[in-house]
Amino acid sequence: MSVSLPDFAANIFNGFSVTDVIDIIIVAFVAYKILGFIQETRAEQLVKGLLFLVVATYLSGEFNLYTLNWLLEGTITLGVIALVIVFQPELRRGLEYIGRGRIIKKQFGEMGKDQAKRVTGIIVEAVDFFSSNKVGALIVMEREISLNDIIETGTVVDAALSTELLGNIFYKGAPLHDGAAIVRQDRVAAASCVLPLTQNRTLSKDLGTRHRAGIGITENSDAMAIIVSEETGIISIAVDGRLTRFLDIKTVEKTVLNSYLSHMSDEEKKNPFTRWFGGQKKDE
Repeated sequence: MSVSLPDFAANIFNGFSVTDVIDIIIVAFVAYKILGFIQETRAEQLVKGLLFLVVATYLSGEFNLYTLNWLLEGTITLGVIALVIVFQPELRRGLEYIGRGRIIKKQFGEMGKDQAKRVTGIIVEAVDFFSSNKVGALIVMEREISLNDIIETGTVVDAALSTELLGNIFYKGAPLHDGAAIVRQDRVAAASCVLPLTQNRTLSKDLGTRHRAGIGITENSDAMAIIVSEETGIISIAVDGRLTRFLDIKTVEKTVLNSYLSHMSDEEKKNPFTRWFGGQKKDE
């Protein structure tokens, strides 16, 4: 007995409710976000490998290749556990991103606009001096995710932020110059801190430990890292695991101030900058 197209469509939509539509939209959105997350991280190639194993396992079962099927099933089971271990930093960042919201008090956005401009001016003046005089520096600006575990690896300073203080910290030969300075709001929380190094193997071989540490901390948190090369004086900024190099001081000022302003409410923003990283050269 044949069924007409209108009757077939009616049968499908008879049991279809608004709840089903919402369910499908939510699942599609989550899938889209997961795919985007995979594409932006080093997980893409491993996911392709995992899909290959799944297909191979299915085919080995269909063709009764029992030994191969048993080995592949065990490999997939261990592979899922391995993925959790290998991608611990990415999973941590993802969970921290989900956990952040406006109901949580934001450390980075607690400043007023005038204070944000003052702090930006201090940092920019120090970075300009470091670049002109080829003084190596690594300044990490804490945002919403606490860097207490990083602060514990260095020397607690807890002093008001100033150009002179940053200059003394990174003065070559000074006790605290080797490592990162952590800036929390308008204070230097600690200096000579040890940062996690990025494991990104696609980075240029010209980048040293200071740059790799700056990228590493932004892979494990939402912090912003400003790096000044000791050899060349080149200024770089790392955000979200991406490094932007060869910056002039005006661009540094816009980028830092934009980071502060982007965490404020719309009422506090009079002249917000667009997110600068979208159209500049990235060295990944």
